[in-house]
Amino acid sequence: MDDLDHRILNILRRDARTPYTEIAEEVGTSEGTIRNRVERMLEDGAIERFTVATRTGNVKAMVEVGVAVDVDTRAVSGQMSEWEPVDYVWQVSGEEDIVLVVDAADTDALNDLITKARELDEVVSTKTRLILNETLG
Repeated sequence: MDDLDHRILNILRRDARTPYTEIAEEVGTSEGTIRNRVERMLEDGAIERFTVATRTGNVKAMVEVGVAVDVDTRAVSGQMSEWEPVDYVWQVSGEEDIVLVVDAADTDALNDLITKARELDEVVSTKTRLILNETLG
């Protein structure tokens, strides 16, 4: 990847729906070049997917989940990714094993999700952090 690829990615990170013509104008190249480079980055895996950041509820939070040592975190993560208010599920290193990024309607809905996580046999701990502000990088 070169400087142009990085500049294209920075634009797409902020808004994945930015038209190729707009990107081309901003970086000083043709729309065809942008289209070809994005296709190549998709094929190479540099771009994994295009997604939507949401704020449909009133409460955004990160729920950190610890699981037992003998648990397959991929299986638990897969199960949690199906839960309605969950935007992202990250398997992480450190004190906790899984982080859920949640967009809940209200604190009751967030609390219901935390309770649902705690009811799983594999879960040994949870820690919740409310997201007060979010800025795209």
